[in-house]
Amino acid sequence: MDRADIELRNATYRRFADLGRAPSAGEVGEAVGRSEGDVRAGWRRLHDAHALVLDEGDRIRMANPFSAVPSAYRVRAAGRDWYANCAWDALGIGAALHADSSIDTACPDCREPIRLDMRDGRPSTSDPVFHVLVPAASWWDDIGYT
Repeated sequence: MDRADIELRNATYRRFADLGRAPSAGEVGEAVGRSEGDVRAGWRRLHDAHALVLDEGDRIRMANPFSAVPSAYRVRAAGRDWYANCAWDALGIGAALHADSSIDTACPDCREPIRLDMRDGRPSTSDPVFHVLVPAASWWDDIGYT
């Protein structure tokens, strides 16, 4: 990635955090003074470098830890709500924002609701178990499934 793509990535993440949702290419372009086409081309390069994930229409699907699509992981931090891509990313939203957070999800087995509060970077309880089915070396084989 070159400097311009790093700046585009950072601006995209800032807009995602500020808006509480994935920004459009036009919204990011307006924020950084670039055309929508230039933003889309940059996003494609960032996608190829695994710096974010685009959907089939070249819209943002994931800007880890943020998810642009509803998921089983809802996070409240810094006065806003976001979806996270997975349990790991749910922990990452508060960390990325340097804010306390609350994570709402459910047990994938019995569907019992789970709430985990993170304060000063630490969970309120040690009860939940985090299990990853896919080895880390294989995550990018199908990041949407992982």
